[in-house]
Amino acid sequence: MQTKPPVYVFYVIVISQFCCTSLWFAVNAVLPQLQSEFHWPVESLGYTTSAIQLGFIIGTLTFALLGLSDRLSPSFLFFVSSLLAAAANAMVLLERSSMELNLISRCATGFFLAGVYPVGMKIASDWNKEGLGHWLGALVGALVLGTAFPHGLKLIPGFVEPYILIVSVSVLAVSGGLAMWLFVQDGPFHKAASRFSFQEVHGVFRYNTFRAAAFGYFGHMWEVYAFWAFVPVVLLFYQQQTPVEFSASGWSFAVIASGFLGCLLGGKLSLIYGSKTIASIALVASAICCLVSPWFFEMPFPVFMSLMMFWGFMVVADSPQFSALVATHAPSHIRGSAITMTTCIGFAITIVSIQLLNFSLHLIATPYLLLLLAPGPVLGLIFLHQQKLSSWIK
Repeated sequence: MQTKPPVYVFYVIVISQFCCTSLWFAVNAVLPQLQSEFHWPVESLGYTTSAIQLGFIIGTLTFALLGLSDRLSPSFLFFVSSLLAAAANAMVLLERSSMELNLISRCATGFFLAGVYPVGMKIASDWNKEGLGHWLGALVGALVLGTAFPHGLKLIPGFVEPYILIVSVSVLAVSGGLAMWLFVQDGPFHKAASRFSFQEVHGVFRYNTFRAAAFGYFGHMWEVYAFWAFVPVVLLFYQQQTPVEFSASGWSFAVIASGFLGCLLGGKLSLIYGSKTIASIALVASAICCLVSPWFFEMPFPVFMSLMMFWGFMVVADSPQFSALVATHAPSHIRGSAITMTTCIGFAITIVSIQLLNFSLHLIATPYLLLLLAPGPVLGLIFLHQQKLSSWIK
């Protein structure tokens, strides 16, 4: 019988995850100012976001191949990674005008975040085997809040200056890593994870249930990070079309952060209805939002923002559920390798969708931009229910 973990452990893990993942979109929040000051191209948004995604992919594979979470205490690895990620984030300030340094800084930050986000998940699983879905919901919710936080921080007058915001977020990340190291020891269920192996993972997609969960997750990933990255672009365009004055940074924070509630509520409801049902509902809602998004721009401000926040709520509500489904349906003897490969493919897909929107900025009108995200949730839903669809066709 499982011993209930101390309550403080849950809160420290969640808060530390929030603090460290605030690094993810730190530069995105100040990018409009950098673009204006140094005449960076409009495409720098896509390049900046893709750089951190690429770094995370490389970091995830590197950490897995070296088996660092097996050789080191996960809490200590989390702390060291937070220090290095914070330093990499602040590196952009060495020469603020350099787009090249910005991309290197973003890539390095993503690399070291591979020792934060997945390791935080591992630490949670080391402390809790029953009700892990609730913990995963809170952890992904913390990632969402962390992602949104730099946009919200700009609402405070003292943090408008890019230098202050970047340094503040780096200090916050170090604080989160230190809290994890000082207050969360290795959990009672801590054990060496299975090592990553390309050879072992080669045939994992032959398992029907795993393939359905993984491809559903890939559809989700096509949409979520591209949506987050381009929310400020969409809001700034709407701002130019309406006489209503509002803070694009503040509402970007609200739209992205609404996903925190989506993760929490989805985690609670999954205990009743199951992860697959909750993931399916979120995919359907996201797909509808994508398909009708051009009409959002014709709506009055309260309706427009309500629809964007609903989309922000739904776009990530399925994320912890897909994590649970992938982990559940991965063969036990190659679970670690299968999860690592699935995560890397998912983040590689985000680069493709982000760059597609980035390239399309000059080709299509902004109200139609988010239509390009629709194939993700639509195909994700189809793949998730492929067995049921096959039986209907037969």
